[in-house]
Amino acid sequence: MLFSEFDFHSKIAAGIRACGYTQPTPIQEQAIPHALNGGDVMGLAQTGTGKTAAFALPILERLLEGRRGHPRSLILAPTRELAEQTFEFMQPFCRKTGLRAVTVYGGVSKPAQAARIRSGVDIIVACPGRLLDLVNDRAVNLSRIQSLVLDEGDRMLDMGFMPDIRRILQQLPNQRQNMLFSATMPADIRHLAEEILQEPAWIQIDHEQPLENITQCLYPVQRQPKSEMLLALLGQKKDEATLVFTRTKHMATKLAKRLSSAGLRARDLQGNMSQNNRRRVLQDFKSGRFNILVATDVASRGIDVTRIGHVINYDMPDTAENYTHRIGRTGRASRSGQASSFVESKDFRLVKAIERSQDRRLRRMSLKPAA
Repeated sequence: MLFSEFDFHSKIAAGIRACGYTQPTPIQEQAIPHALNGGDVMGLAQTGTGKTAAFALPILERLLEGRRGHPRSLILAPTRELAEQTFEFMQPFCRKTGLRAVTVYGGVSKPAQAARIRSGVDIIVACPGRLLDLVNDRAVNLSRIQSLVLDEGDRMLDMGFMPDIRRILQQLPNQRQNMLFSATMPADIRHLAEEILQEPAWIQIDHEQPLENITQCLYPVQRQPKSEMLLALLGQKKDEATLVFTRTKHMATKLAKRLSSAGLRARDLQGNMSQNNRRRVLQDFKSGRFNILVATDVASRGIDVTRIGHVINYDMPDTAENYTHRIGRTGRASRSGQASSFVESKDFRLVKAIERSQDRRLRRMSLKPAA
């Protein structure tokens, strides 16, 4: 199938061509027709499968009609990075259509965001907390929202946003289009889907299985310190774009400094960084100015870097679902990827759960000390 078969408006189609899109991904092929018709969508898909276009392009198409200058579409995201990523995706199409979008999240001027909304926007891409602040300040009116998107629903659940989301839902008109996207389907997300979606199209794109082109290896931790194991592993592929996961912000900072002192191009990504610093770090990682990014789960959400070739679990995550989400940052766009995990004795139960979910035994390996 080709994008031209969706019969988008010529201005949207021109933006699609300018971005070099020719064939839709599976989530796009299945979700776009339903979304274009105004139907609700429940999409289960990993990050990197093209879900942003699956909801953003139909929203833009449907907003071409109707009175402009007030918020008509609301996209909720769990992190500032994901909100910015969605906003940046939409910008080429907004320029061609005259539609206006704004991002809303904490860490930047609230009055400036309110002023942009008052100046007239069609699309709000927001993190729930800051949006609710603006609603409470009467700086934004959501009573004419026609379409709602909840992106990475499971991440928003993990980050405790569900109470804020329910308060936001109370501000929206009852008659609207709803689209919910999630990498996994915990019970609370299923309940939310049943509550807000009306006869949705349920679309599942390998949401429980990591992509088949990811090579997964486990490295049992024995006597050798994990920091030495990491140096040995990174020494095998020195120039590869690598994302290293740690459990805490303190460890992310400490580890990035250790890697830098060893002559590697490494930086950490911190949740308590200013937004400008976070944006700069992500841009430098995407452009290749450094090739090793050390981050926690929270700080890394919203990272969408196609060129990541290696994900390393320096500290294992808490659940098998989070493991799947982490390693899905590599092996994108038909590229091969590698996922390596340092496994301590306390992680054995989690490893068994991961292997059960994948119906396979993951390969165990060892590392020689770095030279």
